[in-house]
Amino acid sequence: MPESSYPEVSVILPVLNAEKTLEETVDSILAQTYKNIKEINLALGPSSDQTTSVALRCQAKDQRIRIIKNPSGSTATSLNMAAALASGKFLARVDAHCKLPKDYISIAVAKILETGATNVGGIQQAVGKTEFQRSVATAMTSRFGIGNSKFHYGGDEGPTDTVFLGFYDAQKFDELGGFDETLIRNQDYELNIRIRKSNGMVWFTPELKVSYYPRSSLKELSKQYFQYGKWKRKVVFKNPKYVKLRQLVPPLSVLILVSGTFAGILVSPLFFLPHLIYFFSIAFIAKLQPGLNSKRRIYLLAIFPIMHMSWGVGFLIGRTTMKKLSGSTTIF
Repeated sequence: MPESSYPEVSVILPVLNAEKTLEETVDSILAQTYKNIKEINLALGPSSDQTTSVALRCQAKDQRIRIIKNPSGSTATSLNMAAALASGKFLARVDAHCKLPKDYISIAVAKILETGATNVGGIQQAVGKTEFQRSVATAMTSRFGIGNSKFHYGGDEGPTDTVFLGFYDAQKFDELGGFDETLIRNQDYELNIRIRKSNGMVWFTPELKVSYYPRSSLKELSKQYFQYGKWKRKVVFKNPKYVKLRQLVPPLSVLILVSGTFAGILVSPLFFLPHLIYFFSIAFIAKLQPGLNSKRRIYLLAIFPIMHMSWGVGFLIGRTTMKKLSGSTTIF
């Protein structure tokens, strides 16, 4: 099939503090088997590491790579800036902390043409380079750790509420206004709600499986999940009919444990029973995980509660006041 007969695809990446993974991500894009990737737009935020140098090194590898400066560093703003300069029929949203399989874009194009979906996506396959990251990856692929969303584990192909990353029909993406720039996190989930409200379809396929590198410390993990929780609250309050039970479990757990602590001190030690059940459950689940050494099981004893409690506290008390940022686009 001649290259001109393949629909043009534009790849869009938000990039911030990704010096350790960005080059591997870009290399996985350049290695795609798909024949008509029009451009690769990197929207670069103000990183505190050497990400800018890495991005410039990547740009030297291929003339299709464009670097766009985003002073705000906001993921949603980065994606919208990258999409605004894209000319492809489809937009492949990629994360700077992941690695695409070689046939990712080929499969995504075939699925979106076959189904007529507005957005197609698959599985976030958490992996790690260190013992800690591999432990986080274990937690992220455990229903106890992260709930029952299909994009973490897989499942039957078909319409769903959300997917990892996203492969979008560019025209429909533009008609919907792109990502909500008032959201720091959960902008993907919120856009998928608008897609479904507009009678569009979000399509899950387990054939799209992307390697994702988790945060590398408890501090980074806690910050990430706190932000997930607080921005999920904004999305849920904006669209209450789309709330899922899995999204309410962490804040309810925080409320039960906090109220149980006060009641246990002031009323009766029996109110500490939920704490015991929760922490024994963590130990039991950690022990059940196959193929782990003792160090990774110990890590899980901290990782599970950090993920749950940070998400729950963020949902309950995290402030989400942010104004949409705008400004001129700088390309270099």
